[in-house]
Amino acid sequence: MINSKVTSKTIALGIVKGVGIILLAALALYFLYQIQAVIIYLVVAFILTLIGNPILDFFKRRLKFNHLFATIATLTIFILLIFGLISMFIPLILAQGENLSLLNTSAIEKSTLELINKIGAFLDNHGIDSSSFFKEANISSKLNFSFIPNLFNSIISTISSFGIGLASVLFITFFFLKDRLVFIISAKNLIPDAQEDKILNSLHKINHLLSRYFIGLLIQLLIVFILYLIVLLIFGVQNALLIAFLCAVLNIVPYIGPLIASVVAAILTMLGNLGGDFQSQILPLTLYVMIGFWIVQLIDNNVSSPMIFSQSVSSHPLEIFLVVLITGFLFGIVGMIVAIPFYTILKVFGKEFFPENKIIKLLTKNI
Repeated sequence: MINSKVTSKTIALGIVKGVGIILLAALALYFLYQIQAVIIYLVVAFILTLIGNPILDFFKRRLKFNHLFATIATLTIFILLIFGLISMFIPLILAQGENLSLLNTSAIEKSTLELINKIGAFLDNHGIDSSSFFKEANISSKLNFSFIPNLFNSIISTISSFGIGLASVLFITFFFLKDRLVFIISAKNLIPDAQEDKILNSLHKINHLLSRYFIGLLIQLLIVFILYLIVLLIFGVQNALLIAFLCAVLNIVPYIGPLIASVVAAILTMLGNLGGDFQSQILPLTLYVMIGFWIVQLIDNNVSSPMIFSQSVSSHPLEIFLVVLITGFLFGIVGMIVAIPFYTILKVFGKEFFPENKIIKLLTKNI
């Protein structure tokens, strides 16, 4: 009888404890959801810190700056780069936005329908019946661009919040760089003594590898941006600088990003040349631009990216490809973006805590 009472009491306490844990977990997730903006600021600041650490060390070792001045100089470089980009692209975006805010959206619909009609005429001239396809797709009835001015106005309204976010990120980055030794000492006090050496070694290697990775990513995007810009300037595409920048940023998404960039470049090229003949002007120009983009992507996929990423994170190009592919299937585009940094972190911890495992030993032999 006593055993049954003890058992029922134990089960009841277990249920209550389980429900409590679930509630606490739910509250924690809700809290994280509510402060997601702050988490994003911290993550971006952490990435900037990883990129800035080598620059800060350069100022300290080579130019003999003290730590505070090296931190200020590093942050100044970030600020100049950010405001340099803003000064390049914001005036162009605002100019286009002014046109959009006053735009008669029926003009956009007319231009798009004109492009569709030209494509249909080209297909018909080459023995392909386009009328049935366009009729079934019912494209004309689906075109509705009245959302464009509202969309732009909402984008403009977020500029102030972006400014707050940028200021917050730079403020956090400053203290991450300035007080990194303080954070390391604080982390040491929280780490169990038995695992201190392994964890600190792991964190040191992760910091080193991810710093190299993000610097390599910036170099890759710069190379792709320059090559895209050269292609667009050769063929005289309007707004070449902005298109090249947008398409280069899309390269952050491995493998899929460049494909989207080609489509974006093709659409913007066609829409920017609607006044010309489709067969003799629009189509050849679009094909030349896409071929140029494909050549750039071929160079990037086979030369610059493997060299930069395989050396920065000490992983084989095929290994990186498989990791990105698997995470893409499991977690979508976000998974593809974070695949390489997360995989690098796992490899470092694996080598520190399971050095005798044959698979881990094989994957981490270059770390």
